[in-house]
Amino acid sequence: MTTPATRDNPFPRSPWSRVAAVALVAYVIYACAQMEISWERVQVGLANAARFFDRLFPPNFDRGELLWKGLKESLEIAVLASTLGIVLAMPIGLLAARNLMPPWVTWPARLVIVLARSFHPVIVAILFVKAVGFGALAGILALTVASIGFIGKLFTEAIEEISLKQVEAVRATGASFASMLAYGVLPQVFSRFIGFATYQLDSNLRNSTMVGIVGAGGIGGTLFAAFQRFDYDFVCAILISIITLIMAGEILATAVRAIFIDNATLGDLMRRARPRPRLRALQDD
Repeated sequence: MTTPATRDNPFPRSPWSRVAAVALVAYVIYACAQMEISWERVQVGLANAARFFDRLFPPNFDRGELLWKGLKESLEIAVLASTLGIVLAMPIGLLAARNLMPPWVTWPARLVIVLARSFHPVIVAILFVKAVGFGALAGILALTVASIGFIGKLFTEAIEEISLKQVEAVRATGASFASMLAYGVLPQVFSRFIGFATYQLDSNLRNSTMVGIVGAGGIGGTLFAAFQRFDYDFVCAILISIITLIMAGEILATAVRAIFIDNATLGDLMRRARPRPRLRALQDD
């Protein structure tokens, strides 16, 4: 009589995993007690939230000029910061790659990336507001720093994961360092870099609406002023506009990835966006 083949358990039990789970549950309970989280506070919050959402609707789009001005400034901040950040992050990420550069070059470059990633963009925006004053320039500089940290780290990791066989093949031809990068490194990381860049643009679109709260330009300043005036119907209009802006950015990012990665044309994009006709249900004879 044959016995069924036994397979190793993909999730083996370990006493340490149980200890970690118990420790996590205990810490969650401890943290809730320290932060005075209770069901009574949740009930009060739900009641306040119901009154707040009741005052949000219907949205008020009467001040369309002010709304458009803030959105336009947020878009400009995101595009400029993304462009400048990506341009600066590429050489820094290259210098930080340990498979191409010596340690005395990689460590300073990695230090720059770590410093750029150490603080939230809002905190960096506060510092730049103190340095250059209120306005869009502070937001551009803050999001540029954030872009350097994000793109630099991911670009470095992408370069470190490439196959060195292609690099050595280009070097064997006697090519220069620039040619080695162009023909040995860039083709292996190009598709991933396009994904990083489009994601960073999307992230900067979202963050550009946040840095304005601290005076770094964009729609965030308009949103904060509306909250201070208890102008909640205008707040709802601003929130809807921000969601629309982020959705438009996502559509643009998808189109850019399709063009550069899938070699799609504008005609292909239009055919993808066109709704497909519904298939008729087949009837049995």
